[in-house]
Amino acid sequence: MGPFLTGIRVIGGPLPIVIYVLAALATVLLILRAVPRGGRLRWLVTVLVAVFAGAAIGVLTCWIVGDLFNAFDVTLSFSSRAWVAAAFAGVALAIVNIARGRARRRAVAIASIVVFVLLGALGVNKDFGQYPTLASILGISSIPALPTALVDSERAGAGTATTTEVPLWQSWRAPADLPKKGIVGGITIPATVSHFAARKAVVYLPPAALVANPPALPVFIMLSGQPGTPENVFISGHLDAIADRIAAANNGLAPIVVVPDQLTAPGVNPMCVDSVIGKSATYLTVDVPRWIRANLNVQSAPAAWGIGGFSQGGTCSIQLGAGHPEIFGSILDVSGELEPKVGTPEQTIQRGFAGDAAAYARAKPLALLAAHGPYSDTVAVFAVGSLDAKYNPWVATVSTAASAAGMRATLLSSPGTGHDWYTVRYALEHGLPTIYAQMGLMRPTP
Repeated sequence: MGPFLTGIRVIGGPLPIVIYVLAALATVLLILRAVPRGGRLRWLVTVLVAVFAGAAIGVLTCWIVGDLFNAFDVTLSFSSRAWVAAAFAGVALAIVNIARGRARRRAVAIASIVVFVLLGALGVNKDFGQYPTLASILGISSIPALPTALVDSERAGAGTATTTEVPLWQSWRAPADLPKKGIVGGITIPATVSHFAARKAVVYLPPAALVANPPALPVFIMLSGQPGTPENVFISGHLDAIADRIAAANNGLAPIVVVPDQLTAPGVNPMCVDSVIGKSATYLTVDVPRWIRANLNVQSAPAAWGIGGFSQGGTCSIQLGAGHPEIFGSILDVSGELEPKVGTPEQTIQRGFAGDAAAYARAKPLALLAAHGPYSDTVAVFAVGSLDAKYNPWVATVSTAASAAGMRATLLSSPGTGHDWYTVRYALEHGLPTIYAQMGLMRPTP
C-alpha cells in the first residue's frame, strides 16, 4: 500500500481537482431546491445567511485558534483563512439542508460536509506545503532504506580528498560514469551517549559520493520543523532535487546531507537542549557526528560541516551552530525563532530547564551568539517568507546579532511565501550556494 499511497498527490495531481469539482457540484445541489414560488426568496435569504454566517464563524475560529491562543505558533495567511471560511460556509449550507430537507437531500448534505471539510483541509495544506502525498498525511514512509554498502565503517575515510588544503571545486575531476542524481535512504543513527528516542534519520548521498573512488565530502545536517519528520525535508522541502540540480552544474559535488530526528514524535519539542524531555543536544552534537564520521566518507574540519533547519529546526540550527563553532562552520536558519519554547516562557523554563531561568536565558540564540563570539570563520544564511509577518522581525534580529558576532551573515526574503515549505525551498535554492562555497564545493562569489 505504501507505493500506491505515495503516488496519490494531495498537492497537485487529480485528487484536489476531484474535490474541487465535488464541492462545486455539492454547492449547486444544496442551493437548488424545489420550493413553492412564494418561498423561493425566503430560501435564497436562508442560503445567503447560512453561507455568510458559516464563513464568519470560520474566520472567527481562525482568529481564536490562530491569533488569540496561538495554537500553531504562526500567523495564518489570508489564503488559509479563506480556505477555512469556505469550508465553514459549505458546512453551514449543508446543515440548513439537513434541517429543512427530506431524506435524500439530507443524505446529500451529510456527504457534502465531508467534501467541504476535505476542501478546507486540502487548501490549508496546499498553503503550507506540508503534506504533498496521502502517504505523508498518514505517516507512511516513502523513503527506502539506505543501502548498507554505502554506509559502513570500511567505506568511511576511503575517499581521495581527505584534506581541505585545496578546495574540491578546484581539485575534483568527475569520472565519466558519474551518476546524474544522488540517492536518498533511511537509516537508524544510534543514540549511544544521549539515549535520545530518535526516529529513523534520512541521508542524501550526492553523485560524487556514489563513484568508485569518491572524495571525502562535506556534511550538511538538516532538521525538519515541528510537527514534522526527517522525511519532510525531502518530501516537502525537495532538498534532494535541489541538491541534484546544483550538483549537476558542479561536477556532481554536493555535501552529504544527514537529516536526523530532533523531536522523537511530531507533538514533542525537546528544544535541542538536554532536559527531561530528552537529550536532544547531545544526540545532535555527539551521537550524530560520531556516527557520520564512523560510517560516511566525510571531511572533518568545521568549515566542511553545516547545520540547518526550518522553524523549530531553524531555531535549533542557530542554537547548535552558534554554540558549537568547533563542529559547524555554516548555518542555515529558515524561519527560526528568538528562543526555544514549549508554551509560555514560564512553561518552557519549568518543562525544559527544570525551573532554571538562567539556563533558559543561556539557551537563547542571541545569548549563544554573544557567549561564543567573535566567530572567526562561520557563514550564516537566514531566510524567511516575505508574508511571514510574525517571524520576519525575529529572523532579522538574529541575523543582525550573527553579523555583530563576526559571522558572515546573509538574510534572504522569499517573495510571496509565508511560514511554509515554499520558503524552505527558496532558502535551499538561494542559500545553499553560499554554504557550498564555505565548504569548498563551489567557487566563492566575489
